[in-house]
Amino acid sequence: MIDRIGTMVACDDDRFDIESTFDAESAGLDDLAALKTIGALSPALALAACGGGDAAPAAASAPVTVVTTVALTPTQASRFLGHSTMGGTRAMVNSVVSSGYDAWIMAQFATPRTTTHWDWLVANGYNAAANVNSEAGFDATMWRGMISDPDQLRQRVGMALLDMLVVGIDGVNTNWRAFAAAAYVDVLLDNAFTNYRQILGAITTNAAMGSFLTFLNNRKANPATGSEPDENYARESMQLFTLGLYQLNMDGSQIMSGGTPATTYSQADVSGLARVFTGLSLAAGGTTTPDVYRAPLVVNASINETGSASFLGTTVTGGGMAAVNSALDAIFAHANMPPFVSKQLIQRMVTSNPSAGYIGRVAAVFADNGKGVRGDMQAVIRAILLDTEATGDASLAANASGKLREPVMRLTNWARAYNVASPSAAWAIGDTSSTTTRLGQSMGRSQTVFNWFRPGYTPPDTAIASAGLVAPEFQITNEQTVVAYVNFMQALVQNGIGDVKADYTDILTKAADSASLVDEVNTVLAAGQLSAATVASIKAAVDSISATATTGPASRVQIAILLTLASPDYLTVK
Repeated sequence: MIDRIGTMVACDDDRFDIESTFDAESAGLDDLAALKTIGALSPALALAACGGGDAAPAAASAPVTVVTTVALTPTQASRFLGHSTMGGTRAMVNSVVSSGYDAWIMAQFATPRTTTHWDWLVANGYNAAANVNSEAGFDATMWRGMISDPDQLRQRVGMALLDMLVVGIDGVNTNWRAFAAAAYVDVLLDNAFTNYRQILGAITTNAAMGSFLTFLNNRKANPATGSEPDENYARESMQLFTLGLYQLNMDGSQIMSGGTPATTYSQADVSGLARVFTGLSLAAGGTTTPDVYRAPLVVNASINETGSASFLGTTVTGGGMAAVNSALDAIFAHANMPPFVSKQLIQRMVTSNPSAGYIGRVAAVFADNGKGVRGDMQAVIRAILLDTEATGDASLAANASGKLREPVMRLTNWARAYNVASPSAAWAIGDTSSTTTRLGQSMGRSQTVFNWFRPGYTPPDTAIASAGLVAPEFQITNEQTVVAYVNFMQALVQNGIGDVKADYTDILTKAADSASLVDEVNTVLAAGQLSAATVASIKAAVDSISATATTGPASRVQIAILLTLASPDYLTVK
């Protein structure tokens, strides 16, 4: 049967009526009272109604790091893990409470990768000749890494970088696409804790990026035919990866000229830089195996521009990798780099609308880690995660703080919390980009270089827009995608997919006590951010299921988890 779910949200004078459908029979619930209260509420409308109202906080003078003088609470630890991992567990919450934030971060910096995506594909036989024109294995290894690899902070930073430095497998026009895309993600993960300049060099010489942004085999100008070098990478590398469109102060505010924002670069700068990115080609010609897509690109002198190339007030000559490196050095030294990159990393990990003070503090660390080093990723990550705007309880009450959890993070949060595994190593979750039956997002499958959502997106005609705030993840959020997400997660929470299943052994011990059960789910999944009304509604739904029935304990656990995952309190994380 199909049960209609109507939800009314009231915030001041604004009222929104959201109505959608949920398959009550497949949910296996005895009572849908609580589900009717919160189950299919659209977070887009809920946050638009309630989340805006104040402009971004004024610049703060707080230090970059937090000195913890009192013991952390489990909810504080869980909130921190929500910023720094793909999803925490009760054991991880306890570990952070015991060690403190910074010690946990430093331990994560020291945690090596267990296996690369490339090596996993090889180990599982995906390099068989039959897969030469296939994407087989890519989604499996992506979910495997996000859900099961122990290097949690690396995974989170790597996915933040993939949101910023986008390559989507469907736009990689090579054979062995699964391997080419996997090699690109490996570049981001391997370099997540190095230096942003090193990351720029690695992506510029990566085959998948070369194909995705069409500079692979980019040819120098031919005066006889009038052809010019492809400008795609030159433009996007400045606009999206490094500098942005407008000149910035260190706090991320725009520099004005004659009443309008001063532009960062011109078309002449794009054309000049494009001359540098010519000649980059595969290191070898044979593609009967995928190996060539892992090797860095090399310069083919016959199609490389060796004359002068001018851009951003810099001129490089001579061509070859020396010119590429000189160009990247010039971009890396640009004044926009620290605030532009710092703000996007903050947005991906902590909050959509960081204050000018927060951006400025992190940008200062990006510019100089205290030892004269620019772009030190470890220093930048620490500055982001330890800032008072990330850890301080005061930001929990600020309307401008927080962000909408992107859909993939909602799934991995559940999966990590409840020990999801795939004994066969199939990891059969697959492509989750369908907006009608799945998440509306799948990592490594963005269709354009602009990602699934843009950092400056604001949902139109909402309180968020009226407050002058941005909410990037709302670009892929609407009533249809919310219902698809809830239904997809309901199936996963109950039954898993293939042999990808959760292990609820630990939390089943709390099934008989609804208050304890809901509190545990609230702490681990939602960092204690469920409102009293939401907690009461979820508890009522749990209590409607007999704890002594054969499937009662499992059903109670599953409904507590599902309703938490569906609640706006969980989706709009602070």
